[in-house]
Amino acid sequence: MPQVPQTLDALAVRTWCGLALEALGRAREEIDAINVYPVADGDTGTNLYLTVESAAAAVEAVFAGYETVTGVVGPTGSAASGAVSTEVTGAGLPTLADAVRAMAHGALIGARGNSGTILAQLLRGMAQVLAADGEVDGAAGGETDGATDGESAHTDGQALRLALRQAADSAREAVAHPVEGTVLTVATAAAEAATGTEGDCGAVACAAYEGARAALMATPGQLAVLERAGVVDAGGRGLLAVLAALAETFTGESPGAGRVAGEVHTRVNGMDGVSGVDRVDGVARVDVNGVCVDSRPGEEGPAFEVTYLLEAEDADVARLRARLDRLGNSLVVVGGDGLWNVHVHADDAGAAVEAGVEAGRPYRIRITHFGLDDAHTAGAAGRPPRERAQRAVVAVVPGEGLAGLYAEAGATTVLARPGEPPASGELVEAVRRAHAREVVLLPNDADLRHTAAAAAEQARTEGVRVALIPTRSAVQGIAALAVHEPERRFDEDVVAMTSAAGATRYAEVAVAERQSWTMAGICQAGDVLGLIDGDVAVIGSDITATAETVLDRMLAAGGEMVTLVLGDDAPGSIAAHLEARVRESYLAVDTVAYRGGRQGALLLIGVE
Repeated sequence: MPQVPQTLDALAVRTWCGLALEALGRAREEIDAINVYPVADGDTGTNLYLTVESAAAAVEAVFAGYETVTGVVGPTGSAASGAVSTEVTGAGLPTLADAVRAMAHGALIGARGNSGTILAQLLRGMAQVLAADGEVDGAAGGETDGATDGESAHTDGQALRLALRQAADSAREAVAHPVEGTVLTVATAAAEAATGTEGDCGAVACAAYEGARAALMATPGQLAVLERAGVVDAGGRGLLAVLAALAETFTGESPGAGRVAGEVHTRVNGMDGVSGVDRVDGVARVDVNGVCVDSRPGEEGPAFEVTYLLEAEDADVARLRARLDRLGNSLVVVGGDGLWNVHVHADDAGAAVEAGVEAGRPYRIRITHFGLDDAHTAGAAGRPPRERAQRAVVAVVPGEGLAGLYAEAGATTVLARPGEPPASGELVEAVRRAHAREVVLLPNDADLRHTAAAAAEQARTEGVRVALIPTRSAVQGIAALAVHEPERRFDEDVVAMTSAAGATRYAEVAVAERQSWTMAGICQAGDVLGLIDGDVAVIGSDITATAETVLDRMLAAGGEMVTLVLGDDAPGSIAAHLEARVRESYLAVDTVAYRGGRQGALLLIGVE
């Protein structure tokens, strides 16, 4: 048997995240199939997988940061771990605090759906205990072992017990109206079982798993919709997989391997009056006493699921909770320290987003119509599931304005925030959402090439024909979309789009965040940078003047069309100035300008 950790440390956290991701990958379809609460949209397993994928990626990024600067003492950072600060140890490994903070932050920014958002808060609750400075106090349940030696106070079975208790309590606090028979019940049972267990981390983790398993099997008796469908709670089933991975981390063996799925199946097919559950395109069709009942999203309750990340102060979030609670249900607000993940089901999606704007700065806004006939839902009663479209375009875009522009052109979009690129699972989900036999994938970022390739390969295993066009900027994606013709043969369409993207030079104007070496010399923090085809070509002090210089250099080689995409922080007059410059100095060159929103760069420029 391979050697396993006996105490909690950064390597244990890394192992746990990896095992949890594998476990959810294996169980994803099973969990999706039993998803009937709070909305029977068949995506709980997928949402939990994407949430843990984001957490695992953040932890890996912290380890990669240490490996890069091994032996150098000082602060370092990671794009995937956001504001997580690290300090390099002599061994070149992150501390436990580094790892659990990264895990919690990654889960927070990547949380998907109701259950994924709750799981993010569970991980955050654990991190609050395991990353605490000094002695583990009673904040998470009134226990203390008297340890005072910093890191060691958070690495034993006692610390894990406290962390599981804090996780369950904080998750309940994050949900506006907790319901028994859900993932919250399973989390509480895990914490209670762990609290009554002595021993090392392995013993505590196994006890938590067994407590969660028993609670999961009891969920149909606590929630009528589960009992009618003859299934256990999907979110709870996902949490059980995560806890099984925790136990395997410390014991080397998965507790009850193969047992849970079998018991769930028995429960589905063995309940009084319930002969089983079938699904048509993700919609539960439950045969209860010979009567077939559809459980479809949108027939009861709000029509939209609204989620977004929010930068806001605690006091503003408290007011936001109250307002969203009046607008809809399934309200979960998780996070803290200025960053929050908001999830709500509401009929007025616009009002839910406006509430976030009033509270702070929302981004990564996602609005899902439960009534839409997508890959997880069927149409109205009596209608067959929606047929797949022949072809679709999936594109990663850096700002809300561009997302709207791409959507108007018929593309399915994935919104990317600077420093927080989408994971492959998110791109796969977007391909599924496009619900087409053929998909053209536009990553619009050179750094996303491998991520997009992995997503394309995964989608191909699911029977979707995917062509990846290696666009390196959103303006190249715009050029590709402009020549997209779904009626053409797939290969011909891909060639035309690839040719249009390749014939488009791209540039951006941004502000330097720190001093660094560039192709154009040394820049200082606050300098205006003009990047052409990914390399710094101009260093200036004025945004408009720098943009003009960049544009002149690009048009020196010729061009027929200039595309300008303005970020929120770009000067209001810059578009008119550059349009006038093109009109006066370059004959027969057209210019078009778009608003990109919060896209990171002040200005994107494309020249075809």
